[in-house]
Amino acid sequence: MKNIVINRIIVMLVILMSITSCENNDDLIVANSDATTGAPVFSVNNLQLDNANEDEEVLTITFQEPDFGFNAGSISYQLLFDLEEGNFSSPEIVSVTNGFAITFTTAQLNQVLINLGAEPEEETEVFVKVETVLSNDTSWFSDVESIMVTPYMSALDLSSRWGLVGSATINGWDGPDMPFYQSTDSNEPAGTFVAYVDLIDGAIKIRADNDWTINYGDNEPDTTLESGGNDILVSAGTYKILFNENSLEYSIEPYSWGLVGDATVNGWDGPDMPLTYNPLFDNWTAEVTLQNGNLKIRFNNDWEINYGDTENDGILEPGTLNNNIPITAGNYTVTFNPTTLEYGLKQN
Repeated sequence: MKNIVINRIIVMLVILMSITSCENNDDLIVANSDATTGAPVFSVNNLQLDNANEDEEVLTITFQEPDFGFNAGSISYQLLFDLEEGNFSSPEIVSVTNGFAITFTTAQLNQVLINLGAEPEEETEVFVKVETVLSNDTSWFSDVESIMVTPYMSALDLSSRWGLVGSATINGWDGPDMPFYQSTDSNEPAGTFVAYVDLIDGAIKIRADNDWTINYGDNEPDTTLESGGNDILVSAGTYKILFNENSLEYSIEPYSWGLVGDATVNGWDGPDMPLTYNPLFDNWTAEVTLQNGNLKIRFNNDWEINYGDTENDGILEPGTLNNNIPITAGNYTVTFNPTTLEYGLKQN
């Protein structure tokens, strides 16, 4: 009850400060002091999610628009999700972009739960509240409601028979080889595989099934491999290697994603705290300890490509001076998808 009273006082102060002074009392706007954000209402109370129906709409969450007594068009809304042991200190946030309702497909809702750390195939109580965003630094929260949901494991199988072997690799010429995964880049031709690897000075070749029966090197050197070809010389670094089993074309380029900022161990100058490719979800992840401060995600330890979060909505935008991501000290699981620019910061 105390929180509700405080919330009402805050919103009244914001409203009163935003009212332009008028010449007479007849022009004053009178705000409704009883305005509250309605608690979330679920279209169903229990859900067993099924990955066979990922595009099916399974849940609609609605809430009542607060009656401020005037047109509050600049106010926005978002839903905050957390698990039972959480306190909304690191929730999953979903913006409400159309009215006072939002509908989730199976895949969308499942991803929210997986991002929160819910166990697949286990019934989980998920807590939800509505945040009314009054200004950049003032929010107003509804009561919390919960729903029972059983998520599924949304992992991918991107494994392949192809691997990277050589003196520059972690296991040398004897293997086991550093794996190539099926590429999920729609711009790449069929039969393309990708490896994200840390190499030392040395040589590499590409081979199938951890065996020398089928192996490729480069005789020219150029961008096309030959069966049994020469070793490919590389310098130490972190690389993305593309290989097409049909055309035998390949490429090697420096490639890394990392965290930079005064919340990280090396500050704004780096080197960045590295993210590691996770083929189960086709994203990048890290378990890190951060301190109070700010961070961004950037490419190849360089500012040419970097991202922050202006809207605090879990979607990154190209970096500016004003969109650092604020961090409270703690241990975090960080996830990042360079294709969708979705990211997560879950405090452990």
